[in-house]
Amino acid sequence: MRGRGAALLIGMKAGENRAKQEQAAQQQGAQQAQQQAAPAPAPSSSGGDLTAQLNNLNQMHASGALSDEEYAAAKKKLLG
Repeated sequence: MRGRGAALLIGMKAGENRAKQEQAAQQQGAQQAQQQAAPAPAPSSSGGDLTAQLNNLNQMHASGALSDEEYAAAKKKLLG
């Protein structure tokens, strides 16, 4: 019985470690998305550049890199 209890404890610790690693990876991904979204470039006089920036924002939002709130804020900043 002792061996079984130790094996269960080891398994529980392994599961906890995996959960911590997954949580850290998710936090790192969220931080990277915020860093990418934070500095929205100022609108330029060229319409093509603005279109490219809006397309980039749309792609980031569609991929999940930007939340709805982040997307709306960045779009508002781009469009003035």
